[in-house]
Amino acid sequence: MNSTPATFAVQPGTEVLVGQRRGTVTRILDLDAVLIRDSETGQIRQAKLTELQPAMPSMTLAAPGLEYLADEDWQTAQRRLDVIHPLVRKRGRTRSEVSQRAREFDLHPNTLYKWLTAYEATGRLTALMPKTRRDKGAPKLAAEIEAIMQASIEDIYLTSQRKPVSRVCEDVRRRCLNGGLEPPHANTIRNRIAQLAEPLRTKRREGRKAASEAFSPIEGEFPGADWPLAVVQIDHTKLDIILVDDHHRRPIGRPWITLAIDVFSRMVAGFYVSFDPPGALATGLCVAHAVLPKEQWLAKRDIDAEWPVWGFPKTLHMDNAKEFRGLMLQRACAEYGIDIDWRPVARPHFGGHIERLLGTASKEIHTLPGTTFSNPQQRGSYDSEGKAALSLSEFEAWLAVYVAQVYHQRKHSSLGMSPLVRYREGVFGTDQRPGVGLPARITDEDRLRLDFTPFVERTVQDYGVVIDDVHYYHDVLRRWIGAKDPTSPKAKRKFVFRRDPRDISTIWFFDPELRTYYPIPYRDTSHPAISLWELHEAERMVKQAGSAPDERALFKAYDRMRTIEEDAQAKTKAVRRAQQRRRDGLGAEKPSMTTGPVVKATIAPERIEPFDELDPLSDGHV
Repeated sequence: MNSTPATFAVQPGTEVLVGQRRGTVTRILDLDAVLIRDSETGQIRQAKLTELQPAMPSMTLAAPGLEYLADEDWQTAQRRLDVIHPLVRKRGRTRSEVSQRAREFDLHPNTLYKWLTAYEATGRLTALMPKTRRDKGAPKLAAEIEAIMQASIEDIYLTSQRKPVSRVCEDVRRRCLNGGLEPPHANTIRNRIAQLAEPLRTKRREGRKAASEAFSPIEGEFPGADWPLAVVQIDHTKLDIILVDDHHRRPIGRPWITLAIDVFSRMVAGFYVSFDPPGALATGLCVAHAVLPKEQWLAKRDIDAEWPVWGFPKTLHMDNAKEFRGLMLQRACAEYGIDIDWRPVARPHFGGHIERLLGTASKEIHTLPGTTFSNPQQRGSYDSEGKAALSLSEFEAWLAVYVAQVYHQRKHSSLGMSPLVRYREGVFGTDQRPGVGLPARITDEDRLRLDFTPFVERTVQDYGVVIDDVHYYHDVLRRWIGAKDPTSPKAKRKFVFRRDPRDISTIWFFDPELRTYYPIPYRDTSHPAISLWELHEAERMVKQAGSAPDERALFKAYDRMRTIEEDAQAKTKAVRRAQQRRRDGLGAEKPSMTTGPVVKATIAPERIEPFDELDPLSDGHV
């Protein structure tokens, strides 16, 4: 089965479609405009980037669904990326550089060229996966050998004596033979060492000072942030403003913001605002907003502004908070070629850029009605709740206008120019340095959003699938009812289902043969759309009443919750906040509910909870 890549590069020579007309890009005019030569008439005209579509999508063999990819294959792809990483899209890359890198890992240069070609064509980690499982059925490396390798690396390589890798290979071989074990191949040991983090390697072999000098940022600069989207910092904070609900226009509390900034230009790459505490969902939605083009997002909010930031960042720089540590986010970033760089503990200056931006935004927020200021002394006698006037959607629109029309246009003290001018310089170049060109356009926004959505694994029964006592069914599940696990015929096969906690009325089923996601609705379609938080609250009410939390009892409890809210007539902030969360969740952007295949699978699930701040997604049903 074939699939369309999720991006296409817009550069001189790219064949595109503008409406039904085929043409070729001849020149990039700006961040949002190009010149097109019509393929039939030869006429040249200007076109907006939003008008362009790939003329002939590259047809590439679909990736072997990472949902069912063995750890060995994933690790192989990651090791290959580690080998070619310094060479990927490097300007002026020479064969001697490729050959030198190949010698370091005892590989042939042609092997590296093959990996580079595959990876640069798609930018996906899946391009580096083994085409076939040559080791299928072969025994895994014995735990004793793994322990010996780790001990030798610690005792021989990671020391201040800086002994060569060959000494580690010799030591592993000696220890294995002494223990009556078959020694692993030298390349296996070299690959293990190649996976070591550079800061760890430098610290253990050259000392703490050398590591600090090599990997700590220079004051006022950030290492590696040499072009647009080279490094994007992301962080979140509670905002100093009280917002009101959409219906009653009464105060419901302070929102949280998750914000992403391009360090090179200081452009805001994306943000996400909600009343829920920060977590993996907010992080994923912020990353998706940063990566996707903003034209439709702005138009939906009736905002006439320029926000020309899109594309995959090279590195995401985040702190060590648990919401940034989920393996779901790590795998998603790895699949799209995004490196994750966690801020060292107790080194706050590593996050200075994002924190300064949050501070700048806070000063503007302090001028809005309903601000709480930064502390009680600043607030004085100001009645923040009494003055609150903006709803969440209105504040989001205000923030977008501020970012695009004020912050991006205003001179930045550290840059000596506005963030937008700096960003343009990075893309198009200056007299002193060439530009990097426009980032690739993302063509499948639904797939990208699903890639950053949490998942669960379930078997398919004759009644469909059950998640948290709620039944779901669609005919596409029929052929998988009672399916056996292909690797263990005595066990039932588990399938991947993704869901958005803000609206659990639909889940997304990954078909492992078609490698496509399908929307699966409630089995009982009379149930209202609710959020995961509301489901958990209904479950709490059922248990308090001493009943078993089955589906009928849960939705009856949900109906009682709505009745209680209506009777309260929005007298409390907690009730109004719950109502606002429901409206925000049901109005959130979701993959289009079309019939047939929706999106191709790309991201492998981890058998962990995707949300650290939520109750468990699983209740034990299979």
